[in-house]
Amino acid sequence: MMAAEIELPDLDVRLVAMRRRHLRSVLRIEAKVYPVPWSMSLFLSELALRSSRAYYVAFVGRQVVGYAGLMMTLDDGHVTTIAVDPAWHRNKIGTRLLLALAYEARRRGATSLTLEVRLGNKGAQHLYRLFGFRPVGVRKNYYAETKEDALVMWAEDVSDDEYGRLLAAIEAGVPGTTEVEDQPL
Repeated sequence: MMAAEIELPDLDVRLVAMRRRHLRSVLRIEAKVYPVPWSMSLFLSELALRSSRAYYVAFVGRQVVGYAGLMMTLDDGHVTTIAVDPAWHRNKIGTRLLLALAYEARRRGATSLTLEVRLGNKGAQHLYRLFGFRPVGVRKNYYAETKEDALVMWAEDVSDDEYGRLLAAIEAGVPGTTEVEDQPL
């Protein structure tokens, strides 16, 4: 093992479809990680759009440690949000959530995935690149509250067997267990 590598614990993580009862915990994390967090009403409106949305929360034990969302538009899946409680960073929670979104997008017929990420968030960009996302452009001042630009990233051909193998390889590299308890739809 290289000196820079850190041994990750074998966590048991449960992913469940986000429900109204999870929103207080979700909003606590949202406030920790975003300068202008989404509101309760925005989350509620997203959750109401079940036919085109999928939101998950990640639990370790009884604690919500992260969440993520997907919006489907025709055959494109758009990652609307993904966040992990800072106390749980570097435990592959974000990887597990992104896996769930990618699998759900494939299940719903997506042929591509897209997202925006802050230009300065190199850690998230690295994760997205592992999932086959590539930069395709920049949206100037996308994050109005901080006047920060967004890097637009796309993963193409996500319905192909090759992408399925990529997801399986990523999943195989996550220590511990990940249980997806119920589908958002």
